[in-house]
Amino acid sequence: MYKVLIVLHEGDEYIRMNKVYVENMPVAGQYIIHSDGLAYYVEEVTSFVGYVSSKGATTILVVHPAPKDSAVNHLYGMDIEKDLDDPEYNKRN
Repeated sequence: MYKVLIVLHEGDEYIRMNKVYVENMPVAGQYIIHSDGLAYYVEEVTSFVGYVSSKGATTILVVHPAPKDSAVNHLYGMDIEKDLDDPEYNKRN
């Protein structure tokens, strides 16, 4: 897992949102569903070379809200455990 810092780009402002873990490193041009449940478009991905990952995030993702009419916004409200998780993998003993 990768720890990334999400930075929201709105107009001329860049607003630090939070640090999150991602399984796969997003690329510019990709949509992500943030932990707030909203869809964002990845503008830029900046990774730090030689930075010790145990100290924190190694990558900054610059994002902006996905357009309201984009298909990714129809995914809002998905139940991750029900819709994406593999039940065989998550069996409780």
